[in-house]
Amino acid sequence: MRTEKEIMELILSIAKTDERIRAVRIDGSRANPNAPKDNYQDYDISFFVTDVKSFLLDKSWISKFGDTLIIQEPDWNDNCTRWYSSEPHDFEKSYGWLMLFDDGNRIDLGIISLNEKQFFEASGEPTITLIDKDGLLPTYPIPSDAVYWVKKPDDSIYYACCNDFWWCLNNVAKGIARDELPYAMEMLNHYVRDMLNHMIEWYIGVKTDFSVSVGKMGKYFKRYLPVNLYKQYCDTYSNSNYDNIWVSIYSMCDLFHDLAIQLADSLGFIYRQHEEDGIRKYLEMVRSNTTK
Repeated sequence: MRTEKEIMELILSIAKTDERIRAVRIDGSRANPNAPKDNYQDYDISFFVTDVKSFLLDKSWISKFGDTLIIQEPDWNDNCTRWYSSEPHDFEKSYGWLMLFDDGNRIDLGIISLNEKQFFEASGEPTITLIDKDGLLPTYPIPSDAVYWVKKPDDSIYYACCNDFWWCLNNVAKGIARDELPYAMEMLNHYVRDMLNHMIEWYIGVKTDFSVSVGKMGKYFKRYLPVNLYKQYCDTYSNSNYDNIWVSIYSMCDLFHDLAIQLADSLGFIYRQHEEDGIRKYLEMVRSNTTK
């Protein structure tokens, strides 16, 4: 695997020798001083260029970065499927390549027109200027992951989270009762789990004075949760066996209850126990009807 030094030297060399590329910056985990360092970190690179279209007319220049295992061009994909946007992407403004190389390195490269000034500004995530041939880019703040820190909830957000968690469990139960596995699992591992994850984030936020990031999709939960709580969280994952799904459901319920009560005590919120009691009664009702 090429080292970070080798990859960075390659990126800078390509940019320096191509007059169309006027500035380069790096964002994401490799610009974040608090992100764990390993070989799997992406290189999130932006090239600010005089003419985006010229890079698309002949894409052979991409081979300068090395031999690839697979490439994704998300802007082209989005235009084909419109999954993410109802508006077609303007290829003359910006374009991106996500590249996985045969040595295991990955570069996510975006090229941005110099006319798109809104992209020059920092989004709040860690950002470092690598090259600025014409002094075009602003002075970015010292890299910090503060933008990713867990945000302290107010009582309305807390209540909405609790209500959504308990409410959506009725849909999980119905999915099991109807033998609609995809629906039940989607409701459990998306809608219900999202609320559980929020509660875990806030629990960690209270313990750390809301000064840390738990990472995308809670990938740093293990770092901040006590061993017993992380074990409980792991137990909320299930296979497709309905008996095991029920075990996961009750593991989620117990963990959510414990964390929500602690958070209410810490932040002076009111926990609506009657909503939990109501849905637990419904869960037992459905489970008893489906296991006879």
